[in-house]
Amino acid sequence: MNKIICEIYRCSNKEGMYVYLAKGDSLNQLPDPLRKRAGNMELAMTLMITPEKKLARTKAGEVLAAIKNQGFYLQMPPLAKMEIV
Repeated sequence: MNKIICEIYRCSNKEGMYVYLAKGDSLNQLPDPLRKRAGNMELAMTLMITPEKKLARTKAGEVLAAIKNQGFYLQMPPLAKMEIV
């Protein structure tokens, strides 16, 4: 899979959690536990992803591979940095 048009959905239950799907795929195809954990999902953006595409918090190749292998990519929020006291 060299490129894909993705729809990226913002998840209401967790700040910074996003689900990437191939354009035209249904949120209903997601596993039930993921849909429950995500809460309401709102379309945040649609974009073309290629292996060279620069993404803010993930690698484009990982997104493409996950969509090819499992039908979606789940982006979790970054871990909060712990302060040493």
